[in-house]
Amino acid sequence: MATRNVAAVDLGAESGRVMLARFDGQHLTLDEIYRFPNRPVMVRGHQFWNVLGLWEGILVGLSKARQVAGTLDSIGVDTWGVDYGLVDSQGLLLGQPYHYRDHRTDGVMERVFATVPRDDIYHRTGIQFLPFNTLYQLVAQRDTQPALLAAADRLLLLPDLFHSWLCGERVSERTNATTTQMWDATTGQWATDVLDALHLPTAFLPPIVGPGTPLGPLLPDLRASLGAARVAVPATHDTGSAIAATPVALPGGWGYISSGTWSLVGQEVDHPILNEAALAANFTNEGGIFGTTRFLKNVMGLWLLQECQRRWQAEGAALDYPTLMRLAEEAPPFVALIDPDDSRFLAPVDMPAAINAYLVEHEQAPLTTPGQFVRCIHESLVARYTLVFDQCARLTGKPVNGIHILGGGARNTPINQGLADAMGIPVLAGPIEATAVGNALMQLVALGDLHSLNDVRAIAQRQPTEVTPPHDANAHRWQAFIARLAALTKRIP
Repeated sequence: MATRNVAAVDLGAESGRVMLARFDGQHLTLDEIYRFPNRPVMVRGHQFWNVLGLWEGILVGLSKARQVAGTLDSIGVDTWGVDYGLVDSQGLLLGQPYHYRDHRTDGVMERVFATVPRDDIYHRTGIQFLPFNTLYQLVAQRDTQPALLAAADRLLLLPDLFHSWLCGERVSERTNATTTQMWDATTGQWATDVLDALHLPTAFLPPIVGPGTPLGPLLPDLRASLGAARVAVPATHDTGSAIAATPVALPGGWGYISSGTWSLVGQEVDHPILNEAALAANFTNEGGIFGTTRFLKNVMGLWLLQECQRRWQAEGAALDYPTLMRLAEEAPPFVALIDPDDSRFLAPVDMPAAINAYLVEHEQAPLTTPGQFVRCIHESLVARYTLVFDQCARLTGKPVNGIHILGGGARNTPINQGLADAMGIPVLAGPIEATAVGNALMQLVALGDLHSLNDVRAIAQRQPTEVTPPHDANAHRWQAFIARLAALTKRIP
């Protein structure tokens, strides 16, 4: 077959990039064409995404990709979940999209439960309770900007918004729609009665398409710079794309961590798990490719490290990641322990101060050096991952015989080794660019070049990975450390 040229637009919390994927029928290669910053903006005490800046970066990157490739066959966008834009009948924004870390949703979730019980929401949607889920963002908007909500013709999740600006189609892709906590996991439709009970509009909810759906040609005003490419919908939730690219080659059950700003820790299953045990454990059932379900839990992830680094840079200490890794290795092990998912770490002004406040509150000594902080973050994340995998395996009935770490966090070798040692199983790191790989693979499904989950995973298995075997000598120390975290958080190991 002739080589396909596919542009995968991947927007993350820190940056966006346009990747050019080439597929010759057997192998997929990726080149980063353009990277641009993603810097949220504060206005009147609220945090917003700079959506127009992201759109400009997308267009610049796509133009460069076309210049490199000559022609583009398709374009697809993925982003994080839950955030949205409200648009009018012309597809133009009615206001700037809020950032999910904005404090407008503080306390909203608990108010919602007074109207629609928590158990009812979970048994309908199967989504874990997080204060920034779209459902609670909309209730916050209902209370503060009711006229804007009433004026909206469509609610579009962010990747759907960019797809609409590319080709004019105003639809929502299923894997991202499932993250909203407004999608019925059993019927496969919007849970409109839940929104009705909360006096939220439902007419603006878009039709749903699955990952791997061809949408249509670019709008006429874009064709001069981008050519005759078509929009092909990937799994638009970035974790959905990352899990699509898992190079599954492990016998029996396997687990994954999509590792970046957040860590998404779980297993792939055939259907949602909506029982009382899953509710009690607050696991989520997010849509995957080809009808699979991503059964997982959000763990705070490398956000802890990113925010510490940002704070140190603001104070004049320019410490890059290699330096931080070296300093962490020099710090004594198994000293300080935090619960990475404590709510104080979601959006603190000063992350090192927040970590020390947690330590003091739990009768531990505060930390003083960057190496100590990084060591504490690494070890606490490994302990939390292990507890989540133990829970996950009990809930799914599937063993975890190995772990795939996907995304940029796969480069963090101390975490990879620590997790292998703690769980006594191999850790397979990579692909680093899992989200872009998965995005491109599902575009190839839309183009008719791939047809099944097996087809997609067969190509994914040709992506580079690095295997980290466990060191048994460290297992007992990890077990004691994990037991400390379980006791600290009152979680059953």
